[in-house]
Order: sequence, then C-alpha cells, then structure tokens
Amino acid sequence: MTAAAAAEPSTALYALEGVERRYERGGSTVHALVGVDLTIAAGEFLAVEGPSGSGKSTLLQLLGALDTPTAGRIDFDGQHLARADDKTLTRLRRDAIGFVFQQFNLIPTLTAAENVEIAMLPLKRSKSERAERVAFLLGQVGLADRRDHLPSRLSGGEQQRVAIARALANAPRVVLADEPTGNLDTATAGDVIDLLAGLCADSGVTVILVTHDAEVAGRARRRIRLRNGRIESDTVVRRRKRTPPAAPAP
Repeated sequence: MTAAAAAEPSTALYALEGVERRYERGGSTVHALVGVDLTIAAGEFLAVEGPSGSGKSTLLQLLGALDTPTAGRIDFDGQHLARADDKTLTRLRRDAIGFVFQQFNLIPTLTAAENVEIAMLPLKRSKSERAERVAFLLGQVGLADRRDHLPSRLSGGEQQRVAIARALANAPRVVLADEPTGNLDTATAGDVIDLLAGLCADSGVTVILVTHDAEVAGRARRRIRLRNGRIESDTVVRRRKRTPPAAPAP
C-alpha cells in the first residue's frame, strides 16, 4: 500500500515529496534520506522503524521543523516549511508540535507539575489557566497523585508520562516521539505505548513514533520501515474485531 493510499481517509497533516537529506562528513557525503514521498493524515498513529542509520531520527527532525531537507518539499497542514521564516517555525514548534524523547529531559529541580507548567509559560496564560491545564494533563496520564514529586522520586515510566504531559501542554496537533520506550522495561514500555495510542484515539492527536523495536512498532496503526534512507515498506495494520464468545448451550 502506498503512503498516499494509507492516509487517504483523513485530512493530510504532512505531505513530503522527494525529500532528501545529505550531510558532509569527513570528506564524504552521507545520504540520510533519499527520495522520500510520504503523506501522514491528521489523527494517525504511525510508527517509523528501521535499523540504526536508516534515517529514522533524521526524518523526525524534519517533521519537527528542527532541520530542513537538502532537496524536496515538506508541507505541514498545507504550509511549505522551507519557505517559513524562523519566527513562524518557532511558533509552529511551540504551538503545534509536542516532542517526547528517549531521555526524559525533565528539569530535576522542578516537580512533575512544574515540569509540565513550564512548557506553557511562553503562551502567557494566567496562573489559574496553567494550574487547571496541568491538573487535567497529569490526570490524563495517571499521575494526579504524583504532581508534587521531583523526577528523582518518580520511576522511569512515570518520568516518561510527565514528559508526555509536557508535550501535550499547548494542545499540539502532533506528538513526535523519538524512541520513547528505549529506557523502559517491557511492561512499562507497553503502558507508555498504550497511553500514546489512547491519546491518539481519544483526542485526535497525530502520534509519530520512531523505534527500532518491532514489537513497539507493531502496536501502531500504520508502520513505515526505512532502510538506507529510503522507505522500504508502508503498511496499515488491520486490527481484527474480537468475536464475542458463543453463548453456552441450553
């Protein structure tokens, strides 16, 4: 199935055409991405997988407007990112894109609530609005009773949940998660993926997850596999509906 076909039922959030990213390293050229054509619909839960060096993180940086392609075009919600000025891109990253990383990147001297609230400060919301939003988000990720704990008093899974709440602080259109389960055990990783999938289903947030773990990728609705900077496969996972057990014979 093609990328365009996979995203057909919904409104396109991202459209990539002929995207390439090349780096000069040690006198040679590294082709991180080569001729990538990709459409991502609003509200998708998408996993990008592949071996180390396949271009996963490069693609995520481009989607997050943290880098620009060497060639090709990337549109976000119809906006040509390469033509946007720095002010527009900064506002886009602040308001429309949430980031979650393998390293939780929480500020160690701030509580869970303060780590979430700090993401809202550039928007100049009132203190009461911030407090209400923080309470809602920490409740949404199951940490209402841990709001006053420092990161050092939280487990790895709890820290990642705080990081997800922080990514959602400004109600983004998309959450970009770079190996979000890389530092977690299998059970905790499953909980984090369930949380991201639930946010996608319940809130309509687009979730794009980069992972090297096939089991994690298998939890997504759509899977894209990169190899040597190219899209090797693009598939939509058809979930079978559970068949209710048959009624016992009288």
